[in-house]
Amino acid sequence: MTELDHSDLPEVPEATGAPAPAGSSTVSPEEVTEAMKDVVDPELGINVVDLGLVYDVHVDEGSNVVLDMTLTSAACPLTDVIQDQTNAALEGLVNDVAINWVWMPPWGPDKITEDGREQLRALGFNV
Repeated sequence: MTELDHSDLPEVPEATGAPAPAGSSTVSPEEVTEAMKDVVDPELGINVVDLGLVYDVHVDEGSNVVLDMTLTSAACPLTDVIQDQTNAALEGLVNDVAINWVWMPPWGPDKITEDGREQLRALGFNV
């Protein structure tokens, strides 16, 4: 078999193993927050952003994300459900995501956004 000369072709960098996120090389915290609106609290039926459960979003240069999140109650047994929804919501947007569950400051109704309050009122809650 004859060896082909490929010296005229551009060099392709080696794959690092992690897929590059769609779009830009680094996702913004605002884009992550917007995508997290697809994650719905299984008990209340309102997204975790408008409920005020997302305290902070950390994004590194490689589009790896750490979310500081809380729950309406430390005894909530549904962390796995929220983790699964988070992975699905951020798939293709980030390389990796981890949730850092935090309990301070404690969550309270004052953390709910106005959109969240409207959604809760529509469900019959008085907030």
